[in-house]
Amino acid sequence: MSDRNIRLESADKRAIEDQEVEIVERKGIGHPDSICDGIAESVSRALSNLYLDRVGKVLHYNTDETQLVAGTAAPAFGGGEVIEPIYLLIVGRATKKYVKDGETLQLPVDSVALRAAREYLAENLPELDVGTDVIVDVKLGEGSGDLQDVFGEETQEVPMANDTSFGVGHAPLTETERIVHEAERALNGARYGDDHPELGQDIKIMGKREGDVIDVTVAAAMVDAYIDGMEDYIDAVEDVREFVSDLATEYTDREVNVEVNTADDYEEGSIYLTTTGTSAEQGDDGSVGRGNRANGLITPNRPMSMEATSGKNPVNHIGKIYNLLSTHIAETVVDEVDGIRDLQVRLLSQIGRPIDEPHVADAKVVTHDGVTIADIEDDVVAIMDRELADVTDITRRTIEGELSTF
Repeated sequence: MSDRNIRLESADKRAIEDQEVEIVERKGIGHPDSICDGIAESVSRALSNLYLDRVGKVLHYNTDETQLVAGTAAPAFGGGEVIEPIYLLIVGRATKKYVKDGETLQLPVDSVALRAAREYLAENLPELDVGTDVIVDVKLGEGSGDLQDVFGEETQEVPMANDTSFGVGHAPLTETERIVHEAERALNGARYGDDHPELGQDIKIMGKREGDVIDVTVAAAMVDAYIDGMEDYIDAVEDVREFVSDLATEYTDREVNVEVNTADDYEEGSIYLTTTGTSAEQGDDGSVGRGNRANGLITPNRPMSMEATSGKNPVNHIGKIYNLLSTHIAETVVDEVDGIRDLQVRLLSQIGRPIDEPHVADAKVVTHDGVTIADIEDDVVAIMDRELADVTDITRRTIEGELSTF
């Protein structure tokens, strides 16, 4: 039996798939909130690698307060222009000096952060001209001394938690969750987006299931340079609708209805046309942590942590580690243990306590008919114990970019 405080009990509710109404949302990579998430995490990885390269360990930092102030644009068929640039501010704390072998090292934190942000924008928002359409600024202060102490010593194998906080995860994804998640990734990926430059990266998808009917609402920014007129725009919208409708059949046998850009008024000429592919060009601000949770979804039918996962340090910041780890544990348990319909995992830390020893690790399970908690308890607890013991692997995978935080 594990020495860790691991608890397992039957959930006092029906599985999400059995509930009458389900709501799921995903904000795509070009949504202003997701832009902030993506940049914060890109800067986080860059700082981790800077510290590892120069010092040999990750020093204290957090970049999870990145903000975006929207610009102004004048989109037009065939190509419009940005009138006022987007302003993006990288905010947080980072260690800028470190004494090694009696020598004080000056670490180029701000320069590394700016480079990482610009590279992320260039890779993920190709229609956004960095330096002209968007101004990137950085204001990283020094961290609190007491929190740097909690961060841990070089000889410490398992870091101490920097906060008393919690993370939550769940598995398996419902049909609606999978449709919403995979549709945005496909639209913004090689399967669709690479061959459709007219589709911008700001894609928000809302899924609503009532009984056995799933309604999917897609908000898809179109890029004006690739659209010559209203007929082209209507065709582009219909192409997105058909693609999402076809994709949904891969994940469900339920009835699925897909609508795209429902606020459009073709007679009035009011359509979702952009110059850069994101609503950030036209009055839509953004912040880290206001969008997708660590599993890439917003799921009001399930417990969620309000912590911003992106940008936090991956060594001992519970707001990052436990949200990623709880999701990983839930997915691993469902993959390895038969008989589970719905699993929720909650991990609670206590500041100053080793992160592999949570204050409590709690799992709530809905089992298939004929399967009891007693049938699966030993296996579930053993997996949770194993993954908690390997918690530092979450740090490695995050720094190497293997795990998505939004």
